[in-house]
Amino acid sequence: MTALAVAALAVTGFVSCAEFGSYAFVHPVMRRLPSRERIDVEKGLLQTFGRVMPAGMVMCVVVGVSLAVDRNTAVSWAAAASFLVAVTTTVVVNVPINMATSRLEPEDPPPDWEQTRTRWERYQAVRSWLLLLGFVLTCAVTAG
Repeated sequence: MTALAVAALAVTGFVSCAEFGSYAFVHPVMRRLPSRERIDVEKGLLQTFGRVMPAGMVMCVVVGVSLAVDRNTAVSWAAAASFLVAVTTTVVVNVPINMATSRLEPEDPPPDWEQTRTRWERYQAVRSWLLLLGFVLTCAVTAG
């Protein structure tokens, strides 16, 4: 296995599993919290995930495209496209909502806060599935 394949598996596996785990296992529990506590947890997650995921998601695109150029198969290009669409969705939708969430006062959220979080969660679902798909396709590419 090449160094590129190992890097692609390590980076995309870490990022996709972290994001998908957050989507599938953390956020459903958080939705049951009262608004104040939920905002506190959201802000805390922004600090932890926000330190690693921006670079990790960009690296998914970089290694995904690099692997696609190297292997030049439909599956490798599909993986790269999956990562690119996930990052685009993140930048266009999730990041602005994250920035607004980081400024919220837990004691006094705006009236539309729940609707905004619901929108964020819908796009979190999209990007989580895209990242997971990209990782699965990357696994297929590196196994062949």
